[in-house]
Amino acid sequence: MSALLSGLAAVAQPDARLLILGSMPGAKSLQQQQYYAHPRNAFWPIMANILGFDPTLSYQNKLQAMLARQVALWDVIGYCQRQGSLDSAISAEQPNDFTEFMQHHRQIAAIAFNGGKAWQSFRRQVIGKQQLPEGLQLIKLPSTSPAHASLRFADKLQQWQKISCYLN
Repeated sequence: MSALLSGLAAVAQPDARLLILGSMPGAKSLQQQQYYAHPRNAFWPIMANILGFDPTLSYQNKLQAMLARQVALWDVIGYCQRQGSLDSAISAEQPNDFTEFMQHHRQIAAIAFNGGKAWQSFRRQVIGKQQLPEGLQLIKLPSTSPAHASLRFADKLQQWQKISCYLN
């Protein structure tokens, strides 16, 4: 049995309007303590395109560009067991505390889910079990992971454009 993995801390300011949730950071992201650290993950190129920043910025500057546009970043799963980085290998998952998070981020109007595992885990582990604000919009988006290769970058980007209406 693999050891219990702990996710990364939320990246958020109190004025956040949009929360983007992944499932659980992959091995490379956990090793580097950076969201979407795998070089073939399309997350940062997609966000650079939507938010209008240079995709070659440092990790800290990418985070600052997101925060400046009132975007928060976190994961559904706070703890789990997993061999490797695939979502399909996740077991014994425990969700993050969204009740407390939402109390400190009252302007969040929507949550965007980076892939099916994040969406499924949130529906199974959070909805109906934790306090969420009324009227919260839930947006399921295709995974930016290189493991989700059935969609081309342009198609992923087009679907991710749905978050634009929540940006300042």
